[in-house]
Amino acid sequence: MTGICNEKVQSVFSNCRRILGKETWDRVLAALDTHPEPRMFPDALASLKASIPLPEYIDDLARLEWKVNQIRTEDADSGKTPETITVNPTLSLIPVSWKHLAAIFAGDFNKDPCPQPEASPVHVMIWRHPITREFHIREALDIDLLALKIVVEEIDPREASKMGRTSVKAIQSALKRAVVQGILLSPPSRIQRDISIPSRPSETLEPFQSADIFTLQWHITQTCDLHCRHCYDRSERHPMTYDAALAVLDDFYGFCRGMNVRGQVTFTGGNPLLYPHFLRLYQDASDRGFGVAILGNPTPEAQMEKIFEKTKPLFFQISLEGLAEHNDYIRGTGHFIRSLAFLDQLRKMDIYSMVMLTLTRDNLDQVLPLGELLRDRADFFTFNRLSTIGEGKDLLMPEKETFISFLHEYEKAAETNPILGLKDNLINIIRQEKKAAFFGGCTGYGCGAAFNFVSLLPDGEVHACRKFPSLIGNIRRQSLFDIYHSDLAGKYRRGSQACRDCSLNPVCRGCLAVIYSYGLNVFQDKDPFCFLPE
Repeated sequence: MTGICNEKVQSVFSNCRRILGKETWDRVLAALDTHPEPRMFPDALASLKASIPLPEYIDDLARLEWKVNQIRTEDADSGKTPETITVNPTLSLIPVSWKHLAAIFAGDFNKDPCPQPEASPVHVMIWRHPITREFHIREALDIDLLALKIVVEEIDPREASKMGRTSVKAIQSALKRAVVQGILLSPPSRIQRDISIPSRPSETLEPFQSADIFTLQWHITQTCDLHCRHCYDRSERHPMTYDAALAVLDDFYGFCRGMNVRGQVTFTGGNPLLYPHFLRLYQDASDRGFGVAILGNPTPEAQMEKIFEKTKPLFFQISLEGLAEHNDYIRGTGHFIRSLAFLDQLRKMDIYSMVMLTLTRDNLDQVLPLGELLRDRADFFTFNRLSTIGEGKDLLMPEKETFISFLHEYEKAAETNPILGLKDNLINIIRQEKKAAFFGGCTGYGCGAAFNFVSLLPDGEVHACRKFPSLIGNIRRQSLFDIYHSDLAGKYRRGSQACRDCSLNPVCRGCLAVIYSYGLNVFQDKDPFCFLPE
């Protein structure tokens, strides 16, 4: 063996050299004088087992060491963003006849001995993470092999779930796990903010430019057991049949696949639990791998148990409009007490609870006291500003200066009350004043109208936002993909022209529903409550 190749073998196959010991290693090198190529070393070792006493696993270990050397010294990353989910080009899946060989590559062998090799066929994965560039080697688990099979053979997760007799959610979890670990590469989300925004956002705002979850806020019925004084819509809209609703879920599944996002279905109404096919549809949504959540009213425990037997929701949200007297004036006698009991019930059932308040001139001073009352009852509490549509037209918004003072008080109180959620986009003005980190605003990305969520009404109408008339299509006649990519949806997504040059654009854009409520143009005028200095 030449000197150069000898040095290469010594370097590449260091674990083999350590395990064999100097005397046996020297015998091996002497016997392989006619095999100068390091890549031939594993096969050559196998051929020497008959003449030199070597561990049975040594040639498998050498194969792993050679592949490790290749991946460490070569860059198989093309640098191109994949169009579809694909296998990491640095990944090698190597069949070996011995378990625990991968463990030999890690740790201090004097302090932390690794398990002894055992005769058993396994696959070893070797790869470099596409983001961290860290090197990994370990035995493949069944879940890894499943994810690789799905991608290599281009199997739809729904079909894979049937083949494996498991849920789509389990299949998608396997794929997501493989992407996080760098075994698979996933294309970026196609839910992206318009890159033509003139004022490029600062680096701290870049995370708010792309969404990886898309929410279908589905008002599946107008039927409700309450009659609130600020209800947006009491019109008669006929709910879909079960088959039509199922077709919506399939359409949404295709949309999420095409946009490379995870889907969430938030069932609401009316009271969604009054939809005659709710339990079936709720399970169907979960079976397709969607996260499911409920915006509803206090519900008897027996009915809740039936729902949660199906699948646990991401959260259950109810509404309170202030302390007991004012809340019951808005939502009906006894609603406040029932709501507190229901929140206790959700906590007992280990369901994440959220409480939403519609902010008006009459309840603004009750928000923080209510937040204190809910501190140990709810997991999250926040508010939306009133939209004066439907029956809400008879209520009043706060005065601007009063509202600004309230926002400062609320943002300060959120520092000590962990359930107070930051939702109103305009709070980011305060965060900027304080040089504090920005938060995502209303939907995690400022105004999310037709960006990372849409509202679907019982009759199939799709709106950019439920809080004001913002019709962008009808899912009974168009696919969600076509609706989302329509010119009109794009206009709502971009928001008001008045906000286009604002440095807070990615986390704000005000509230379109409030702009509409003031009789202004949602595509041209800014939120009348905006207090960002000119």
